Amino acid sequence: MPDSMRVAMYYTNKDIRIERLPVPRVGDGELLLKIRSSGVCGSDVMEWYRRHKAPLVLGHEVAGEVVEAGRGVERFAAGDRVVVSHHVPCMTCHHCMMGHETACDTLRSTNFDPGGFGEYVRIPAINVRTGTYRIPENVSNDEATFAEPVACVLRGQRRANLKPGCSVLVIGSGISGILHIAAAAAQGAGTIVATDLSSHRLDLARRFGAGYAFSARDYAPDRLRDVNDGRLADVVITTASARSALEQALASVERGGTVLFFAPTGPDETIPLSINDVFWRNDVTLTTSYAGAPAEHVTALNMIAAGRLSVKEMITHRFDLDGTQDAFALVASGGESLKVIVHPHGD
Repeated sequence: MPDSMRVAMYYTNKDIRIERLPVPRVGDGELLLKIRSSGVCGSDVMEWYRRHKAPLVLGHEVAGEVVEAGRGVERFAAGDRVVVSHHVPCMTCHHCMMGHETACDTLRSTNFDPGGFGEYVRIPAINVRTGTYRIPENVSNDEATFAEPVACVLRGQRRANLKPGCSVLVIGSGISGILHIAAAAAQGAGTIVATDLSSHRLDLARRFGAGYAFSARDYAPDRLRDVNDGRLADVVITTASARSALEQALASVERGGTVLFFAPTGPDETIPLSINDVFWRNDVTLTTSYAGAPAEHVTALNMIAAGRLSVKEMITHRFDLDGTQDAFALVASGGESLKVIVHPHGD
């Protein structure tokens, strides 16, 4: 085992430097993981959210190989391929016991050491206990990196009360939107409609399960009624943060339906709400979701292993660690990339 390792140190979206750090030492109950694949998340390039914490090593959608297990670890051994959740709940506090594991204080304080855009990470004992999962043999490391984002999607759809046969509108067809479309289709949703400003992403939305896809410049309620038997959507999911997207979401939900605000807005963005127009007599629910709990991670891996989600086909670009800056630029640009993966060891 080397004494030092290479990492991609984040300063800003346009300033990511390859630096060296000591390889973390493993304590009791901990694991040292050799990172094979690390996905770039949209939240990684939310500069307003990340910049004040810089410099730091990002990367939380990871898959890799255990190279060292600390004393007391019995479930995992060197050579095991695993995915790990960076945020894990305590499973004993009030929020966890009420089914709101992602509101847990422990979940919001746990993390890797240092991050997935590096050659190795130390997995703390609590993450080993409640957030580490073996990768099925038929799932590649790249595919396994989707466990965390799919878990987030599944939790959001559960909070949105997505049921078989319901109609779904997904506003924004980047990787989060595509995963929502694919997961909704896998769970038996009825009419699935997607919007985006990019014609390329609209094509991807159709490819991964949307029955209809149209420009976000169109007025969504009118287009919905045209394709959904005169009704609006039972579930509306916003994966875009623009104010116009939020306004269209509120105008597009059917009576008794739910709007899931999946993507955060900018730090100062607000939107006025009319209680009478949106809620009164309409039985409409507005909700949010954050992260995924252990149960969703298990379900996500099972769905990927069973082929219910074709995540391999969503990967458009792969880089070695030296290309991390280019990987971030692709994701931040919102161009024709969909899922971007970094291979810290170049293989």
